[in-house]
Amino acid sequence: MSRRTVLAYPALLLAIASCARNPVTGKNELSLVSEGQEIQMGQQAAQEVAQTIGFVEDPELQSYVADIGKRMAAKSERPDLPWEFHVVNDASVNAFALPGGFIYVTRGLLGHMNSEAELATVLGHEIGHVTARHSVQQISKAQLATLGLGIGSIVSSDIAQFAGLASQGMQVLFLKYGRDAENQADELGFRYALGQNYDVREMANVFETLNRASQVEGGGGRLPEWLSTHPNPENRVKRTEERLDTLHASLTNAIVDRDEYLRQIDGLAFGEDPRQGFFEGAMFYHPDMRFQLRFPEGWKAQNTPSAVVAISPKEDAIIQLGLAGNASPRQAASQFLSQEGVKAGNGSTSDINGNPAATSYFQAQTEQGVIAGLVSFISYGGKTFGLLGYTSQGNLQGYDGEFKETIKSFDQLRNSAALSVKPAVVQLVRLPSQMTLGQFNQQYPSTVSIEELAIINELSGPEAVVPRGRTLKRVVGGRVPTQPQG
Repeated sequence: MSRRTVLAYPALLLAIASCARNPVTGKNELSLVSEGQEIQMGQQAAQEVAQTIGFVEDPELQSYVADIGKRMAAKSERPDLPWEFHVVNDASVNAFALPGGFIYVTRGLLGHMNSEAELATVLGHEIGHVTARHSVQQISKAQLATLGLGIGSIVSSDIAQFAGLASQGMQVLFLKYGRDAENQADELGFRYALGQNYDVREMANVFETLNRASQVEGGGGRLPEWLSTHPNPENRVKRTEERLDTLHASLTNAIVDRDEYLRQIDGLAFGEDPRQGFFEGAMFYHPDMRFQLRFPEGWKAQNTPSAVVAISPKEDAIIQLGLAGNASPRQAASQFLSQEGVKAGNGSTSDINGNPAATSYFQAQTEQGVIAGLVSFISYGGKTFGLLGYTSQGNLQGYDGEFKETIKSFDQLRNSAALSVKPAVVQLVRLPSQMTLGQFNQQYPSTVSIEELAIINELSGPEAVVPRGRTLKRVVGGRVPTQPQG
């Protein structure tokens, strides 16, 4: 759960259907979205990304990535778009593009790559999605209508907003492109990177790394992994090799820039950032916001960028915690309970562990029927949190005790071990002598498995021999599992 509140905004209206010329192919195609609307849609979704995911706080790294991307975008078919390039604070191995020229790579992906040329091909690929208007094509094929729906909530969008769920703009992030669009973006990324004299042979390394990373458990990202939004990398390695076979330009003096790239990611957080919340059994701790909460035993819980959500073993009840704006608990409760379709029940303004709170039972009419639950707004640390437990109308009595206990467990985090946790980070080591990766791991232990260590260094495995003077990555630090007391 991020400390940032979630923005909500209305969906864009469809324009009158018309044909538009595709900037890449030059062909006319059906387009329900003008360039102005495309940019506006991207800007709104970009606000959502900044609020719910957030950026890595490293100005030099952000500038480094943006410079590479903007140089390629300036030579693309759409140089006048308001291009932006950012590194988002997410552990998943991914990159994505929003309409209008807003490009993002995750810190998880940066931690897995090993050269500036690799990064350039990834950014070029995402630029290709924008220049070829792939998201606009998807939206024009009737997907825009889905953007007005909330994400995975059985309650209304208004209630979802109070509960801290991600709003509609984030759904632009999860548009899936077809095989032809992905192949075209690969081809464009190859061309854009080559145009800046990058060694495009590195593109195959990216796909191989992504394929290996997708098969290793962990990562802890809140965004989908690469394979959730992109086709299988194996076929893309083959196509990259085919492009290289027909390439007439010499790559003898092409840019790889491994050392500079590695310098940029030295010290980058790797894996989940426990500062943004972590679980120890049923207990959830948020060191940055200094609170803790106990969910019912046996419930499946997940920490997302905008909310902490738990679902019952029977999957018929949900408890979720999110930021609820700047209103006081009483004001937030009044606004929540006054919504159309919501009926208030018995309420209380009793403090919860010394924190001002407003709690009430409620019923709400939804498209799936009437739900019933308990909602509590709690003032803590200068913020108002919304805690919501709900189920179908007939099940409330069975879950009432668990809803109450969860809400009552919201309290200040005092445990020093939980408060002091830090994320693992990438650390560089220049080898003093030739050694295998296994020997390297013995001399310079990492907090990730030897398999993952091989992947992030693009080595075949523990027996891979690394020459003297080469720089390798290892992962150090991170949260050591503890059992903080409630």
